[in-house]
Formats: sequence, C-alpha cells, structure tokens
Amino acid sequence: MHSNIDHLLDLHEIYHEADINDFIRGREILAKYPDAKRIEVRSHNDIPELFGFSGSAGDWLWNKKNVLILGSKKALQARPNSRSSHWIAPSQSNGCAMSCSYCYVPRRKGYANPITIFVNIEKIMGYLERHAGRQGTKPTSDEIDPKYWVYEIGENGDCSIDATICNNVKDLIKLYTRIPNGKLTFATKFVNRDLLGYDPQEKTRIRFSLMPHKISKLVDVRTSPISERIAAMNDFAAAGYEVNVSFAPVIYYDNWLEDWRDLLMELNDSINEKTKQQLSTEIIFLTHNQGLHDVNMLWHPKAEEALWRPEIQQVKYSQTGQRNVRYKNNIKREIVGQLVDLCRELIPYCQIRYAF
Repeated sequence: MHSNIDHLLDLHEIYHEADINDFIRGREILAKYPDAKRIEVRSHNDIPELFGFSGSAGDWLWNKKNVLILGSKKALQARPNSRSSHWIAPSQSNGCAMSCSYCYVPRRKGYANPITIFVNIEKIMGYLERHAGRQGTKPTSDEIDPKYWVYEIGENGDCSIDATICNNVKDLIKLYTRIPNGKLTFATKFVNRDLLGYDPQEKTRIRFSLMPHKISKLVDVRTSPISERIAAMNDFAAAGYEVNVSFAPVIYYDNWLEDWRDLLMELNDSINEKTKQQLSTEIIFLTHNQGLHDVNMLWHPKAEEALWRPEIQQVKYSQTGQRNVRYKNNIKREIVGQLVDLCRELIPYCQIRYAF
C-alpha cells in the first residue's frame, strides 16, 4: 500500500549542485522526476532566488510542494545530544514538504525551506558506522535507551516524507540493523506505510508527534491527521519498529487540558499491549520566535492567535541571538505538571523521558 504523497509533493523544479550526476542517488532522483526543470546552483544552501525570501509568504506553500534541492553534505559531524538521542547524526536531508506553523527549521533557503536531499548517502553512512564503532559498547542504561547508543536522523526534516523521494532513509534503517551498538530515531507527522516493508529489526525508534485534534488542524499544516498517526502505531510496532510518541509542541489555550484528556484516551483505546509496553514520550512546550511570528502573520495569521500570546509568554534570547518566546516560568511549571499528571493517570505505562 503506497502512501499518498501527491497532495504534498508535485515537483516542478530541481535545484542541484554541478556534480549531482557523480552520485548514484543523484542520478536516481533525477531519473525519477524527468519532467522537472533542472537549475544548476553553486551550493545547495546558497540559492539567491530562494534564500532569505521571508517576505514572499505567497510562495511559501508553492515552494514546499514544487521545489526540490539536491546537494552533497560537506561537513559530517555527529553532535552530542542528551534528550531523545545520544547523538544528532549528520542530516541526510534538510527542510520539509509540510508547513507546521511553529516549526523552527525554516530559516534557510527562504522561510518556505523546501526539501534538500543529500545524495552522498554512502559517505554519511560510512561516517556513522565508524562513529558508532568508536563509541564501543554502551556502558550503562539511561533514560534514552537501556542498551544502545541512539542516533537522531530527522532533526531538520521528516524522514517519512523524505522516504517517498529516494532510499536514503531505507538505507539508514538497514545500516543500523548491522551496527551492533546503535539504533536510529526520528519523529514524524506523516504516515508513510511504505516504511512497514523496511524490516528495521527493532533498531529504529519512530516517534509519532501527537497533539489534540483541534489545535493540530490549526497549526499542523499539510500533515497526516492525528487519528491516522495513532491508527498506524500498532502496524509499525508489528513491522519491527520501536514505536514512541512525541508530545511536542504542547500549546496552551482555553480548555487545552480537556483536549489532551480526549487525545490520551483515544491513544490508550487504540494501541495494543505490544505498543503500550514499548511506549515512551517527550513533552515539550511551545517555544516561538519573533521572526517566524512576523512571517506567519503574512500566510497563516489564524495560527498566531494560538502561538503568539505575549500576555503569558516571556522573551528568551537563544545562543544565536534570536528573540524566542516561551510560557512564563510560573505558568509553565503549573501546566507542565498538569500534563505530566494527566499522562500518569491515563497512560501510566508510558515512560516520560523528559518534560519541559
């Protein structure tokens, strides 16, 4: 059963670096989309007509749907992480076809940030295999995983959608079945049932992002409906994935907790014992950004009514000097506690890795 991607991707233009035909994956992708106009560029992250296009909100969704960028990943580095993985792997892609209005990634290639696929996947995989080899056996169990070093491969995009374009994700899932001390993980908002045939052998942890239906319909633009994500979880567990959930971002609004109660009850009623036994989550409350708010006001102002709440948010400057906002400390403490308590009441089997 193939996933319906047509409403999300209909590629008309492929921007590519000059040496794209030197890579098997580059040739495969070009052959798959023979009718797309090809535009050669110096570098995948230096495209003047896409870059810095924050004012061009009218083109936002067009770029997401119709533009693909192909390049090779130059600097390979696994960055230490301490939350849902031990390492952030070098990306096999960047950008996304979906348009979640809270997403912090769209800062390059014009805020629309269409998908970039990195075609030097063999080099990325070789790096990851050597990196895992240097780590040796994981000495102790921790809240990330009892046994394996966990590598995040989807920090800058959604691997379920990337997998409809090429086999990068399939290749990585296969790679980790033979890395004895590692497993990979990614979060997703798109149900791609083609992944059920990848035989991950319990070495891939897929995290389905969930939030209440009402708020998801407002802010999760062009994603799979929440009920569809929940309905897929047992199938993914049966296919050999470790299935987790990700409650992120949690958005505070009137009656938010009642909506979460409904969601958690639906989750509990939908998943079977096998899925329940492996379930873990991370709970991350919304952080928003002044620049993103300004752009959203041009293309999706309705969402900003829920995301931009100056009366209950405080400014926090990021390490890069961005003006971010998140819920005020006293409110945040209370609402984090409320949601954690609700999870313990309704899905007590679900381990909470962290909540903030």
